[in-house]
Order: sequence, then C-alpha cells, then structure tokens
Amino acid sequence: MNAHTTQAAPGVLQSPTTESIAAGTGMDAVTLLVADLDLQTHYYRDGLALEVIEHPDARLLGTDRPDVVTLGRAGRPLVVLRHTPDLPRAQRGSAGLFHTALLFDDQAALAATLASVAQQFPHTYTGSADHLVSLAFYLTDPEGNGVELYWDRSRTLWSYGPDGRVQMDSLRLDPNAFLRDHLDDSAAPGTGGATVGHVHLQVGDVAAARGFYVDALGFDVMADWHGALFVSAGGYHHHLAMNTWNSAGAGPRASSLGLGEVAIVVPTADDVAALTSRLAFHDVAVRHDGATLRFEDPWRNAISVTTAA
Repeated sequence: MNAHTTQAAPGVLQSPTTESIAAGTGMDAVTLLVADLDLQTHYYRDGLALEVIEHPDARLLGTDRPDVVTLGRAGRPLVVLRHTPDLPRAQRGSAGLFHTALLFDDQAALAATLASVAQQFPHTYTGSADHLVSLAFYLTDPEGNGVELYWDRSRTLWSYGPDGRVQMDSLRLDPNAFLRDHLDDSAAPGTGGATVGHVHLQVGDVAAARGFYVDALGFDVMADWHGALFVSAGGYHHHLAMNTWNSAGAGPRASSLGLGEVAIVVPTADDVAALTSRLAFHDVAVRHDGATLRFEDPWRNAISVTTAA
C-alpha cells in the first residue's frame, strides 16, 4: 500500500514523503478526562482487572491519591485517568472517543476479564460481534466512554478483497457461549497480557478524516465499512478508526470530559522526524518538547507521538 514519490513540476511544492507511516507503529495508553476519579478507577481496576501503576505525580504531590491514575497490565500502561471535575460533559453529537480497544493475548484472559465485568458492572456491557479478524465485546464505562475488549484471530486466517483491503464484518457472537468455551478457573482476572490494540474516534466527516490520518499521518486504509474508515500501519486490520455514526457534521470539540489524548508509538526518532515533516507540509501545527510530538486532528482530538525506545 506504499505510494512512490513522483518528480514534481518546477515551482510545485512537493510532500517530503508519500510513503506509509513506519510498519512498526502502534498505539499507547489512552488518556481520559474524568469527573469522578474514584469511580472510574474502581471500574478499570476492579471491573476490567487492570492494575494501578505507580505514577510519578504521586510522589511529587506527597499523597497516595494523585490527580492522575495510570492503569495497565504487567506494568504496561493502557488507560490514564486525569481528574478534571470542572470540565462539562461532552455534548451529544460531538466528536471525540468512540471506544478504546484493549487487545488480549489469548481468549482465556479475555474471558476472565469479561466475566469480571459481568459480575461487578453488568449494566456497562453493550454488545459483542465477530468481526472475522477478531472477536469483540463492547462496554461503556460509568462516564460514557466506550471500551472494546477483543482478541485477534491469526493473520493467516484473515481474508482480503481484490483491492487488498481486509475483510471485516459484524456477525453475531454469543458472550455466554464464549465464556463457557474459554473461561478457565485457573485464569484469574488480571492475568494475561493486553495492549491498546486500536482507538476508534467519532469525527464530523470521514473524507476529512482520511485527508488527515491517511494523507497527512501516513496510515494505510484497510477498510471502509458502513461509513467508517479503518486505517493501520504494517498491515494490521486497524490501529485507528473514524466514524460519523453519532457525530456527522461535528466541528472542533469544545473542552469537555472524555477523550484526553490518543498516543501513537513509532519505532525510531527518524520516524518522528519524518512525521513532523509531513505534518508541516499539511499545515498542521505541532509542539515537540524533545520527547513527545503533539498535535490535534481537525476535530481537536489531541494526539501524541513518541518512540518505542
């Protein structure tokens, strides 16, 4: 899916690169701005069986209850909760987060987490689907942020269309049958690895999202399904998705609770430099503090980029 740079005509400004973003690109912890830090921590720690990872701010503040709580698995951050009680709730129909998707290493770990949610927060479960490439279960946290818990089938089992795009669907998936088949008494909630597999956003216009996430950032289009765009690096089914199902026509976000920041990780500093050049070509304002590159998409969804090292 890589494009090749062509010779520009004299006097025509040419993009510094039209190649895809680095194949080793992935996602990092998603930051959520929350009103009730205790409740949200309870949900992600006890419901989703994530561990609280010590945050440097706790020592700096000299308190056991920092304003930021980071949760994850095996020391790897997955969700960052930032206490911002003065912000209003997001307006209906606005851009922002559709869901944070946590990818589990195996079905037993996913089943154990799903069972934990069923026991402690059953009202937050909203549905499930077999997407052909993955099995997914959907939740909504106590402040309305979407969460997906999923497991990927082997890439050798994925199918592709004549255009090279991955085939995905939304088929019926019985959560109780999944639990019967995969819940292992020896797999306690919190065991097994997990990562942020992808982040799904609500945007105002899919074409504009393609212009930003594909043309400017360099992600490859993997699917365009029912008005949603799925893009990735390195042939994954998707690292990011954008839809207008609840947000068609939405403009830039006002400051509100909900999505705080989407974090992308690229392999090397050279990849950050290449991305910085692309964004400059597309007139996207950036900030770089020497460690993290930050910018916003057309709907003011905040994005950060760091290196894997």
